[in-house]
Amino acid sequence: MIATVNSADQSGKLALDTKSLSNLKASAAAGSPAALRGAATQFEAMFVNMMLKSMREATPQDGMTDSETTKTFTGMLDGQLSQTMAKRGMGLADMLVRQMSSQAANAQALAIGNDGAGAGSTGQGATAGLPGMPSLTDPLNNAAPKAIVNPTSTGNASQAPHVRSFQEKLAAHADEASAATGVPAKFMLGQAALESGWGKREIKNADGSTSHNLFGMKAGPNWTGKTTTAVTTEYVNGTPVTRREKFRAYDSYADSFKDYAKVIANNPRYEKVMASGGDAAKFAQGLQKAGYATDPHYATKLTRIIRNSLA
Repeated sequence: MIATVNSADQSGKLALDTKSLSNLKASAAAGSPAALRGAATQFEAMFVNMMLKSMREATPQDGMTDSETTKTFTGMLDGQLSQTMAKRGMGLADMLVRQMSSQAANAQALAIGNDGAGAGSTGQGATAGLPGMPSLTDPLNNAAPKAIVNPTSTGNASQAPHVRSFQEKLAAHADEASAATGVPAKFMLGQAALESGWGKREIKNADGSTSHNLFGMKAGPNWTGKTTTAVTTEYVNGTPVTRREKFRAYDSYADSFKDYAKVIANNPRYEKVMASGGDAAKFAQGLQKAGYATDPHYATKLTRIIRNSLA
């Protein structure tokens, strides 16, 4: 979950202000898009300040009014001027934000595939938060499952401890939902791992208890069950945006698996997902194309988890 920061403005303060710099570092560690913008703006200010310094050094400074004192105050003036110019924007910060956002998302996808780290959005974090999922408000029907593939969901000793623990804890619920709907148990476990960060970033109720919502299922207007509100990260034109959304809340993990599987199996929107034939990549790509998540790297992350961590 991405923490909100008051980027307000760290970008308007001097880069030499150690307190502001510390706050900026703390915000960046939380993976906030606002912190990324602040860091890029500070870099642009430093670049402008270096240019001003070079210009000053190239100018003769042997006049009657030149002294160490005037040089000190001139340096302070240049520092503040560089901050003002960077805040207004010269284009360098915008370019850095675009580049670093893309690199962070790619690095997060690789990390998830290699060691089973959580989703994080857009990553995100990387910075890591819940990937956004459009509200599933299409009417459900009672059509029979299009495909039935149920790989074993039992952990093995070669898996990382947190992966094995997560799988053993939820395998029975995944198997039960798979038997009823035809959605592959291992695919559901993989998506639950991605959405919840292997259970470490579950959506919480207002009192701090778990909502048992492992799949980031939002509460649309047709949802009549329990709800909770949480911060999530949506991607708008490839850029992560932090929002507060209403999510579904369940009485148990079993209910979470059942509800998710029913939506995937019965909603025409996910017909191609059910026709993936047990192929993890096709399943993940089908979810992304159907609009389950806005994270542009969602399919890649999910495929790596299913193939590498849950193999």
